Amino acid sequence: MPSALVRRPSPRLAEGLVTHIERTPVDLDLAVRQWQAYVDVLEQHGWTPVEVPPADDCPDGVFIEDALVVYGDLAVIVRAGAESRRPEAAAAEETARAQGYRITHITAPGTLDGGDVLKVGTTVYVGLGGRTNEEGIRQFRAALEPLGADVRAVPVRKVLHLKSAVTALPDGTVIGYEPLVDDPAAFDKFRAVPEEGGSHVVLLGDDRLLMAASAPQSAELFRQLGYTPVVVDISEFEKLEGCVTCLSVRLRR
Repeated sequence: MPSALVRRPSPRLAEGLVTHIERTPVDLDLAVRQWQAYVDVLEQHGWTPVEVPPADDCPDGVFIEDALVVYGDLAVIVRAGAESRRPEAAAAEETARAQGYRITHITAPGTLDGGDVLKVGTTVYVGLGGRTNEEGIRQFRAALEPLGADVRAVPVRKVLHLKSAVTALPDGTVIGYEPLVDDPAAFDKFRAVPEEGGSHVVLLGDDRLLMAASAPQSAELFRQLGYTPVVVDISEFEKLEGCVTCLSVRLRR
């Protein structure tokens, strides 16, 4: 049974960073309920949740995907592009080590956020231009290429992270809401979706796609393509530029 790293929301969640959208009030109690429902859905679909220790002083700590990237038996512990988020990495590293992963680190002056990394088979796209810099990508490439990965930098200017703009379907097609994708031609296969929230899917297995309730037209498109949408309400996290991918790290070894 595969596992998924998760971390419960901080009491300071409403103070989380906002970069490309206007700040709106966050309902912490609702956010906690939505997070628990998200974790429950992962478990119901065959994933064992593994809780990373809370980071109550880190408002954005619930977005655990940003703290590390796993590839094969390696966990790359990031150096976040936002200095205030760097304390989130320590407990993520401890948890990955306890799961049996080898550990490497992005070090100064490199920066890399896990939300900027999209894995499509052995191709690994990395967003450049926001929280991730060229030195971070250079170090990341050096860590992953010996494992057979083809690491490709792609531009990110319109959204916070690469995976704020695009994710990928099980067949490897990259999907995104085109007005927020800097260069659709950067991807081997690209399909536009009708809503921003439809850009983000988590592959649960057996053609099931975990996705946000905010994208019903995209859910219908995925049904027409033969997939089964599994819908969750993450409205409070969307207020902080969060999406379904960044609330967990899926361990598929």
